[in-house]
Amino acid sequence: MLERKITHLTVRDVRFPTSLEQHGSDAMHTDPDYSVAYVVLETDSDAALKGYGLTFTVGRGTEIVVCAVKALSTLVVGKTLKEIISDFRGFYRLLSSDGQMRWVGPEKGVIQLATAAILNAVWDLWARVEGKPLWKLLVDMDPAKLISCIDFRYITDALTEQEALGEEQMLKEGYPAYTTSCAWLGYTDQQLTKLCSEALAQGWNKFKVKVGADLQDDIRRCSLIRKLIGPNNTLMIDANQRWDVNEAITWVTKLAEFHPLWIEEPTCPDDVLGHASISKALAPLGIGVATGEQCHNRVMFKQFLQASALQFVQIDSCRVGSVNENLAIILMAAKFNVPVCPHAGGVGLCELVQHLILFDYVSVSASLNNRMCEYVDHLHEHFKSPTIIRNAHYIPPKDPGYSCEMLEESVQKHQYPQGEVWRAIEQQGKQ
Repeated sequence: MLERKITHLTVRDVRFPTSLEQHGSDAMHTDPDYSVAYVVLETDSDAALKGYGLTFTVGRGTEIVVCAVKALSTLVVGKTLKEIISDFRGFYRLLSSDGQMRWVGPEKGVIQLATAAILNAVWDLWARVEGKPLWKLLVDMDPAKLISCIDFRYITDALTEQEALGEEQMLKEGYPAYTTSCAWLGYTDQQLTKLCSEALAQGWNKFKVKVGADLQDDIRRCSLIRKLIGPNNTLMIDANQRWDVNEAITWVTKLAEFHPLWIEEPTCPDDVLGHASISKALAPLGIGVATGEQCHNRVMFKQFLQASALQFVQIDSCRVGSVNENLAIILMAAKFNVPVCPHAGGVGLCELVQHLILFDYVSVSASLNNRMCEYVDHLHEHFKSPTIIRNAHYIPPKDPGYSCEMLEESVQKHQYPQGEVWRAIEQQGKQ
């Protein structure tokens, strides 16, 4: 099956109108329509073997990512899976550093998002051929083969190919999750109360609150959530890049009475030294800094780790260069002894990143100390193998692949702008 050739790549703009009910709203994204550039790789296999991949966006701009995927597609179509995985590092470089298209990158922005979508589909295809879920493919892989998938260029001062993987551990209960679904910025206090109460009844004990628009509003909402969840459950806060450095320090200090474990994305995601200053200022308050969902590549993570600018690494399955680059980031985090707590939610991010965090636990960190993975209870019903949460834990997926495949009916209904859902919304706007 590895000899099968990739014969065709399709990519579609799929959007969900989450802004209508303020799902996903935060200090910087007040009206997100959770979306994906959805990629399907077709092969010449008689068994109709396909690979599915995606990258996450929040509405407008998805069409740009779709264009970038199409531009990169010529580098993929015509290759066999065996050709790709026999030199996966080289193939990663081919996509992320094409001699002409890298000018609108390199390894960042729209080209990086498009690269992630395509590579996610390749990894999905490989896992399907092997008949394993992606996390198991990674865990079972020979370490030398695994290392050969990683591009160490630009990060050898932080991580070399000789770095060893950890001892295998058995995951018995599932991987701990935290919920962001209860406290989007656009939710009313009544919604917060209802959703938090329901989550507590379902066994959730880790909650994240969106902050950053108005200090007094944040104080009221954090006070409400802390009273609801009690003193022993975990609270995190997330500003989504809202503040300047000094403003972040002042603002979070005034929220310290609610004992948040971390402040997430307190300032510009590119400002490594700014994050370092915030980390140093908040350390005496027992508040860490978490960031990473907007980090373009492994080089930025290298700098954050070297500067002690974060205490929680938040990898994202679609922001950097797919599994290949996330493997490098996971290994660097282990070397610097910083826990990985992935960003998830959106469309498909929970489905994908669960595989990465399971690999991290089983083959690298072998620890659950201060480790958890984000969960958002939106849009899982549109996937063929949706995430399973039980007692606030991710249950390891069993289906072969990277859990990327969406239900075709959902794709067609939500394809933008011609899908049934969007035509109905357009019609309502005309009335």
